[in-house]
Amino acid sequence: MIDQLLGFLGHYVPEVISVLLMMSLLVAESAVKDEHAPRAKIHFFTQAVLTIILICLFGNLGEKPVHIFHNAVTIDPFSTLVKIIMVIGTMGAVFISHSSKDIYSNLKSEFSVMAVGVLIGGMLLASANNMLTLYLAIETLSILSYVMSSLKREDSTSAEAGMKYALYGGLSAGVALFGISHMYGALGSIQFLEMSSKVADLQGIQLVTVMMASVLFFVGIGYKISVFPFHMWTPDVYQGSPIPVTSFFAIVPKMAGLAALIRVSYVFFADGTVLSVSWVGLMMVVAALTMTVGNVTAIGQNSVKRLLAFSSIGHVGMMILGVVVLNDVGIRAILFYGITYLFMTLIAFYITSHLSDMYGSDGYDVFRGLIYKHPLMAVIMVGVLFSLAGLPPFSGFVAKFNIFNIIIEKKYYGIAIVAAINSVIALYYYLKLAKTVIFGQADGEERVLGFTASNQAVIVFLFIPVLFLGIFWEKVMTIAGNATIYIK
Repeated sequence: MIDQLLGFLGHYVPEVISVLLMMSLLVAESAVKDEHAPRAKIHFFTQAVLTIILICLFGNLGEKPVHIFHNAVTIDPFSTLVKIIMVIGTMGAVFISHSSKDIYSNLKSEFSVMAVGVLIGGMLLASANNMLTLYLAIETLSILSYVMSSLKREDSTSAEAGMKYALYGGLSAGVALFGISHMYGALGSIQFLEMSSKVADLQGIQLVTVMMASVLFFVGIGYKISVFPFHMWTPDVYQGSPIPVTSFFAIVPKMAGLAALIRVSYVFFADGTVLSVSWVGLMMVVAALTMTVGNVTAIGQNSVKRLLAFSSIGHVGMMILGVVVLNDVGIRAILFYGITYLFMTLIAFYITSHLSDMYGSDGYDVFRGLIYKHPLMAVIMVGVLFSLAGLPPFSGFVAKFNIFNIIIEKKYYGIAIVAAINSVIALYYYLKLAKTVIFGQADGEERVLGFTASNQAVIVFLFIPVLFLGIFWEKVMTIAGNATIYIK
């Protein structure tokens, strides 16, 4: 028994290290005597251990897929690559928090503790292979997220963000659990493999029950990835939360939720049955409405954080189109999109964070005349906006091209037209902000204090993948293509 457990843990090293890191950070924070003392050593330790976790995950990419903990968890190339994206996103958010004034100095270590805790939930969700593990992962990820969103305790908008997130999240989790219970009642198992083997034989009332239960189950995942109509919390939470928290939410919970959605769709609904056709139809409708609502609503925003919130909703809608095709090519397209989205999001929030710290606002006005004060940062910000809009030669263009390619190959021309229209809408509001950066007149010549040489170097480093993955994308596409889901 012990040998078997140790064998399982041998495949679960990154997660074990993450748990040890979280425990170490709790002990380290409790040992700090001066409440307002800088936590530079704790920050460095966090980044160092996250780097070790990242190295372990890269080492696992070539390992043979395996089910562990009695089929409760799957370690395969797909889940490993998603975890890599989430770990890099966590490292980026922790780095932003270290220099951000949006998080009180005495709470920066606590942010790291909760970020690692959410990361653990996200890693478990990416590897979940039964309904119980999946639900526990969602709750692990969610509970700490509610606290993170209200880190600015003296700010009423932050408190409101935490309250809304907790209320909506608790409701969606309850609805999802209600759907899972009905799926268990109809299929007699919570293991994905056993459930999928019985789906094809469903008839009559059982088939209808599983159809309805699948929709209820989707509520829980849809809430985490901010799809329509479960997206209304996103702009309020993004605006009320500190910028490092917002950047973290835009990457880690979303990628974890998408990983769960992809795995469930691939395992349950890739067999061409009536249930599969209804699920594909649901995904198409959700993707179309999510893209449209996100992009259209983003047009009228004056807050860049709210703009990026609605923008992220639009991008999630685009990525869901990769789920619709239910094959390895769709998974590859989503993973490549996730990699490019990671770097674009980190840069956008990093630059916004420094401007917000300087001027106390995240409105369009703080970007005026950035080209005159910090030309390099302005050019990179414009490049990121162009990439988010899907313009060549940036990586965002290749990401969107892959999505369009797979849905057109499947002859889903209607949803392709909807996606194309939304891309044009997104181009408008991205160019609107880019125009402010380049042609806006600055109120003064005061330079942004946060744009130190080291911070600018980090931003330049993060921008390299945004540019070069739009030109030399073959290798990353190969890695994404090899990240298959293990379902045997």
